Amino acid sequence: MHTTYSLHKISNPADFGFSPADYSRFKFGDDEVARHFGADLADGFIKNVLSYITAQQQLVVISSPYSFIPTATFTMKNHFVAKLNRWLAQHGWPVVQETKVHRTITYKEDYGELDAEQRLKLIGNDSFHIDSMFLKGKTLLFLDDIKITGGHERMISKMIEAHNLDNTTYMLYFGELVNHNIPPNIENHLNYYSVKSIFDLNEIIESGRFCINTRIVKYILNYDHESFCIFLQNKPDAFINTLYDMALGNGYHTMESYQLNLNHLKNQLVSYNKNLA
Repeated sequence: MHTTYSLHKISNPADFGFSPADYSRFKFGDDEVARHFGADLADGFIKNVLSYITAQQQLVVISSPYSFIPTATFTMKNHFVAKLNRWLAQHGWPVVQETKVHRTITYKEDYGELDAEQRLKLIGNDSFHIDSMFLKGKTLLFLDDIKITGGHERMISKMIEAHNLDNTTYMLYFGELVNHNIPPNIENHLNYYSVKSIFDLNEIIESGRFCINTRIVKYILNYDHESFCIFLQNKPDAFINTLYDMALGNGYHTMESYQLNLNHLKNQLVSYNKNLA
């Protein structure tokens, strides 16, 4: 059993309760938006849930599952924890602990484009793992940015059951689709609201508040090769190195659909290193 808390409940496709443009930028690495989202979610959880709990508890915050490259939710989690810890310290509670849900599968498909059945089929091939011994006797806060069909939540619940965890558990979301007459691909509308092409990423990357995540890496590597090459021109060496290292860390070099762009990325690094030498 677990309790679900969502800050924004989406019942109208024309009114999300938050800015679709901001949400899109958040999904592609805008840390400034993530800061606002994380702080707002913490404020809502404190006001509507935590302030009604009398006994002090050790809270463990767990971001959405990932393999090597963090998700956008991971960045939001950082700001959620910062805001929550201030409240906990002020009220004499122990500050939060953190742990990770490990996932085993990485896939090319864009989750936001899929319907409920396709999502379930895709994620059903995945498996999640967590350190159950570390969690014993603690209250668990699983964070995700949005709940659309509940597929990820079911996978988390399955993992909890497999590990025989009987902890008090909360599933926390920045947004939740509560009107199921709205098709699940509304998520795709939100994800790409501000990003219509690879060149729309420049403003986010160059903002000074950029955090790389799984979505932006997959989006860049999957883009048409000619535009990809133009996009990389004049990008800082640090960005190119990070992009390449993140791709390797998630095993994208083993996926045929990414190999053309990854080989070009690798050649860019080789050329740069030769010039340095």
